[in-house]
Amino acid sequence: MLRISKKLMFAIEAVLDIAYNAGSEPVQSGEITRRQGIPKRYLEQVLQQLVRAGVLAGVRGPRGGYRLARERRRINIGEIVRVVRAMETATDPVEEPTGSILGLKVVRPIWLQLQDDCMTQLDDITIEDLCLRANQAGIESETHAKIDFSI
Repeated sequence: MLRISKKLMFAIEAVLDIAYNAGSEPVQSGEITRRQGIPKRYLEQVLQQLVRAGVLAGVRGPRGGYRLARERRRINIGEIVRVVRAMETATDPVEEPTGSILGLKVVRPIWLQLQDDCMTQLDDITIEDLCLRANQAGIESETHAKIDFSI
């Protein structure tokens, strides 16, 4: 079965948290840690890479934090997967040039096709889609809870 690393799961959850809970102010990493329980050692590293990749924008200063670099509908899960994969140091056995003839000619091509199919599907899922799912699941956004309509 295809497995998702903790770092990848945390990255997707962090971007979704920012998209779902951000109001006019940037989201601080401590808020993400509090809401999602993501260890800070994973979170800061991942957030910085997502900024470098143009998925997130970092805002400096005492009220700084992170916000999406683009609209939610323009960021897909495939992008996040590629950023985290580039961070991970372990090599994928499918990409190694050596191996048995059956592995090289039969098993690896099947696995590579499955990976391509999976990435195609992940490229079709946007952060907007995940925000809609969160809303449908009844997860309350802290942004909506903070809105005050009094005059």
